[in-house]
Amino acid sequence: MGRTKWGVCEIREAHQGAVQSLRISPDGRGLASCGDDGAVKVWDLERGDLLRTLRRDRPYERLTITGVKGLTEAQKATLLALGAIEEI
Repeated sequence: MGRTKWGVCEIREAHQGAVQSLRISPDGRGLASCGDDGAVKVWDLERGDLLRTLRRDRPYERLTITGVKGLTEAQKATLLALGAIEEI
């Protein structure tokens, strides 16, 4: 907890990299934060709890590469890092 001229604030580590934007909900009970990591985190300001993390899909999200022939291990690793799945 830290004290500012506006009152008490709580500092949390939640994003990877810098926070780019903060928005308070119209009723003043929620906060949305967006960071360099591309995630949007939704917070309950009264309890300080993280309610939800939203992320956009990666380029190959949920693409099944199980049984695909002709890919090198490096290509498979890249596709998996971009969201593809391989069932073993």
